[in-house]
Amino acid sequence: MGDAVFEIMVRERLVIGGGMPAGKLHQASVRRVKAAAQALAYQAVLEASSQTEREVLRRGRNVSLSRLPKSCTPDEYHKATAIEALLGYLYLSGEQQRLEEIFELINEQIALNEEGT
Repeated sequence: MGDAVFEIMVRERLVIGGGMPAGKLHQASVRRVKAAAQALAYQAVLEASSQTEREVLRRGRNVSLSRLPKSCTPDEYHKATAIEALLGYLYLSGEQQRLEEIFELINEQIALNEEGT
């Protein structure tokens, strides 16, 4: 659930930003949604999380690997899975405001990384 929620939020943000052809929109979305990009935000999300949210992150991170995407390391995959678990938890719990706060934090971390590269 969390991966779908994150992708929708990323695409919505990009569309609202406007002025981008469909192909570029897709490329920008893929760059932000991939596991390596999400993993960059893990530490910031962990530090900003409540005890309950940290437990969700821990459980999401410890999920066993059935297959690993070629575009990331096992550590990046675990961190991204943890973030997606938290986003799914917040969405299903109806905690829209907190979901938006965590999304903003993730978005900021990804943007900082894009500026640095």
